[in-house]
Amino acid sequence: MTTERLRLIGILVLLGVGWGATQPLSKIVVEGGTGHYALIFWQACISALFLGGVLVLRRKPVPLTADILKFALVVACLGTVVPGYTFYRSIAHLPSGVMSLIIAAVPMLALPMAVVLGRDRLTPARLAGLVLGLCGVALIALPDSGLPDRAMVAWLPLAMVGPLCYALEANYVALHNDLKADAMQAMFLASLLAALLALPLVLWSGQWVDPVATWNWRYGVFILTSALNAVLYVAYVWLAGRAGAVFASQSSYVITGAGLVWAIVLLGERFSLWIYLALALLMCGLFLVSPRRQPGRSR
Repeated sequence: MTTERLRLIGILVLLGVGWGATQPLSKIVVEGGTGHYALIFWQACISALFLGGVLVLRRKPVPLTADILKFALVVACLGTVVPGYTFYRSIAHLPSGVMSLIIAAVPMLALPMAVVLGRDRLTPARLAGLVLGLCGVALIALPDSGLPDRAMVAWLPLAMVGPLCYALEANYVALHNDLKADAMQAMFLASLLAALLALPLVLWSGQWVDPVATWNWRYGVFILTSALNAVLYVAYVWLAGRAGAVFASQSSYVITGAGLVWAIVLLGERFSLWIYLALALLMCGLFLVSPRRQPGRSR
């Protein structure tokens, strides 16, 4: 195993563990009653402020070309606004652990897209890795039959829209990794555009909230989650451009395992001992999916 592959896998694991924590943290925030459009708006604002501050410290201006603005707009829609809506709506009715399971659908959706676009090949090792990952998810889901309340089934189709958006976004990013902007510049613009897109929805729905005037501890959790999400999103965009959409989407498997563990720690959710075998299968699947070698510099 090369040093480059170890580095990419290490980034992927850290990405998944960090993003896994945002699932139960978001559940905590949603239980406070803040509207989903308001959460999308303020999350985008916090991400833009955080990333913008870093860019100012780096003295790195953001290039405003038509291609970069188009890229940022697509990422804002597929990576924040649409999946943000489906996520916040769904997690209000589904357990955090179940949401972590659903995110594992991203590789299943990203793979056929990448193959059709000619960005990746369906090798035996890659296929075996995906199959092992799916088996791991099945082992987590089967023992407890998934949902504690059958009425929750109605929210599953909406929850699946998020993975579809992330799969589309991963392939779009991989196809447009030659822009004259790095991942942080692109994500700053995407966050800014997401806030501008979400603001009319907030005002139209009457969900406007002033977090300063109505401050509580859940908003502190929300700020932490939003800043963490901004950092992880930059890493994800960089990874998709460097190693390919399918490899980057393997973070979904790590998110699944880490999200379940974080749900146990933060929310007190309990799972079967099958989770340990499932996590082992997920990790095996991760290592069987090799990063695609790409010429050029790291972005």
